[in-house]
Amino acid sequence: MKHFLLLSFVALFICSVHAQKAPEGLFIASKAPDFKAKDQNGTEIRLKDLLKKGKVVLVFYRGNWCPYCNKELSRLQDSLSFITEKGATLLAITPEQAEGIAKTTEKTKASYSILHDEGLKIMKAYDVAFELQENTITRYKNAGLDVEKNNGANGKYLPIPAVFVVDQEQTVRYRFFETDYKKRPSVKEILDNL
Repeated sequence: MKHFLLLSFVALFICSVHAQKAPEGLFIASKAPDFKAKDQNGTEIRLKDLLKKGKVVLVFYRGNWCPYCNKELSRLQDSLSFITEKGATLLAITPEQAEGIAKTTEKTKASYSILHDEGLKIMKAYDVAFELQENTITRYKNAGLDVEKNNGANGKYLPIPAVFVVDQEQTVRYRFFETDYKKRPSVKEILDNL
């Protein structure tokens, strides 16, 4: 009986530790961490500098290989004038390397900045990063997608698809955080929160 109770306790502890590692994303009213990174044009972008001009919409996406990401980024490009008319700046953030970002830009016609999250610093600060399971990596490789090669030093990490609107006080005013990568917020919902 003692052995069973000990095993049960160990199993519960392991499950609770594993559950604590699952990303939750920043919550509304949280302080948005500052960051700086280079965009697809080699320009260094810093959140604090952009916030001096107005709100910032941060979009975390998985990669150029993700059709749901490309659809979302294309819709945002099509509606970019509505976002900028509200005085906001749009930024997309990805773990993929420059080559993948170039493919994303080509596919989506994105004219806004897309940032390579070197070392996953931004994704971890915003609590959206997760590590792909080996069986998922194998499944993707069997389908012709090598996430680790695409991400380079960022390895087998991806972001939970998330969108945050950060106000000039560096506070999160809107959050979309969805573990189902097929679900994305509408442009109208984002605009309504600017």
